Amino acid sequence: MQFIAFKVSQVGLHMGVAFVVAYAFTGSLAVGGAAAVVEPICNVTLMPLHDKVWAHFRKRAGRRKPRAVCA
Repeated sequence: MQFIAFKVSQVGLHMGVAFVVAYAFTGSLAVGGAAAVVEPICNVTLMPLHDKVWAHFRKRAGRRKPRAVCA
């Protein structure tokens, strides 16, 4: 239950920030509302791709030989 509350508050925070920023720049409630809806959708869509790319970089970094650092 705590996890669900955490996620709901996280989404609410994202939506609130997106609304406030868009409204501050445009002065339009419609644009602010659209940004508040679109931003979480973009996060849900792009975050798995972001995580996959970073996992790839971490995997590659683990295979490299460490380089000596000159002091």
